[in-house]
Amino acid sequence: MPMPPITPSRRDLLIGSALMAAAPTASTAATPVTGTPPVPPEGPRKTLGMVVFEGFELLDVFGPLEMFGMINDRVDTVLIAEKAGPVASRTGPKTVADVSFADAPKLDIVMVPGGSGTRREVDNPAFLSAMTQLAEATPQVASICTGSGLLAKAGLLNGMRATSNKMAWQWATAQGKEVHWVPRARWVEDGRFITSSGVSAGTDMALALIAKLYGKVLAQWVADRAEYRWNQDASDDPFAAINGL
Repeated sequence: MPMPPITPSRRDLLIGSALMAAAPTASTAATPVTGTPPVPPEGPRKTLGMVVFEGFELLDVFGPLEMFGMINDRVDTVLIAEKAGPVASRTGPKTVADVSFADAPKLDIVMVPGGSGTRREVDNPAFLSAMTQLAEATPQVASICTGSGLLAKAGLLNGMRATSNKMAWQWATAQGKEVHWVPRARWVEDGRFITSSGVSAGTDMALALIAKLYGKVLAQWVADRAEYRWNQDASDDPFAAINGL
């Protein structure tokens, strides 16, 4: 005698649908991140110099350095200050400058962070002069947060497009009247200069710079290895509106 057909209950259908939705498929399953860069190094190694000063912002410095540190098979990093030795951040913890401006090696990239110390350094002729000499001798110049105020004060951004921290917008933009300031931008690239908005934006900018130098595949690998959600849209800047810009 034939068995009657089994009709699944509504509960069975719902459970089955949920399990199917949760199960990874061949097309959607993620590829695990490995410790080996997907793009082998080519050409000579590059050197990135990060400028530090009393009152620098911690994430301005160590966000970008962490990203570039992921590719230390092709990039060396060095901390530079007016003099070598301990340098206190805005919040207190210190880092150690490897070399002074006078002893800085030849760089391929120089980065200038922000922080409360920028308010002092814009009135420090010795610092501005040394930073300017370093920037003029370096092919790629970047700033994070109010670091663009230092570049502007030195006249390095005259005639260039640039951005800065949105909470400190009025102060930063006052440092350079001949700069074409862009209020709504996560970061701005103009020629050999690339400037970011505030604090965390420097990490997005650093990844964009890695993509420019080595390709997007490597930049995405760096972001994935750091478990960082990379904002790849330079125009995506909600903080401009929040701060009335």
